[in-house]
Amino acid sequence: MKHITPKEVESFLGKNHSLNIIDVREVKEVAAGKIPGALNIPLGLLEFRMHELDKTKEYILVCRSGARSARATDFLEGHGFSVTNMTGGMLAWEGVTE
Repeated sequence: MKHITPKEVESFLGKNHSLNIIDVREVKEVAAGKIPGALNIPLGLLEFRMHELDKTKEYILVCRSGARSARATDFLEGHGFSVTNMTGGMLAWEGVTE
């Protein structure tokens, strides 16, 4: 499993890199703030919504602490997606939120 730190994600966003971020937290959690531009697909719905994702793109998966996004990363990797888990999750995120 590939990993990326919140600081690395923040740095890429600060340099205007286009990132495909999927936040697998529940809707109520995301309402408190998410990384700008992140797509919310709760972990429990990922299996049913993965058809919305493009296997030619790379995705960064995010959750509250990094545990659910690690499970999501394993799941999507097993289905042929290029995915990276953001370690520490939103608890470690110090960047802006929307």
